[in-house]
Amino acid sequence: MKKITLFIVVFLMSGFLYAHNHGGDMDGKMGTHMGMNMRMMGEHMDEMVGACLSNAEELKLTDEQIAKLQPLHREMQKKQAKFKADIKVAELELEEVMDVKDFDLAKAEQISKKIAELRLAYHSELLKLMKDVRSILSEEQFQKMKKMKMMGMMKKPAMKHGGKMHKKPMMQGK
Repeated sequence: MKKITLFIVVFLMSGFLYAHNHGGDMDGKMGTHMGMNMRMMGEHMDEMVGACLSNAEELKLTDEQIAKLQPLHREMQKKQAKFKADIKVAELELEEVMDVKDFDLAKAEQISKKIAELRLAYHSELLKLMKDVRSILSEEQFQKMKKMKMMGMMKKPAMKHGGKMHKKPMMQGK
């Protein structure tokens, strides 16, 4: 069993190092793919809350609903920023440990577990926040949001100026 665990850790870490050394481009391969998906999910959830606020009129959100969504949106943004920083530090620590040919396996495994725990904790927090957001919306608002999203009709999250949300959608271009 220990050999299988060792193989998995080494396999995932080799994928991590490959991705790190190639600018994160894994072309769908194993490694940091799960981490990238979790970051994307976090950004998606943050955009969805921002889009709800940007589409408040279309969704017919009440002032009370908006007042409840805004702090959740800010909380989600804070958690995402902290997660990104914590993961980056742990990844740098892992890279440092694995930078030598005969790296310390126990240290690499310990840091790998730390990274997995950080990702799991972040994922759980995002799910809790999403549950809170959805509990604020009525069934009709939730269904309308889903339909608007599917049809590409959701405005992007509004730009912030001076701490206030503006209803104008951001420029759509890359």
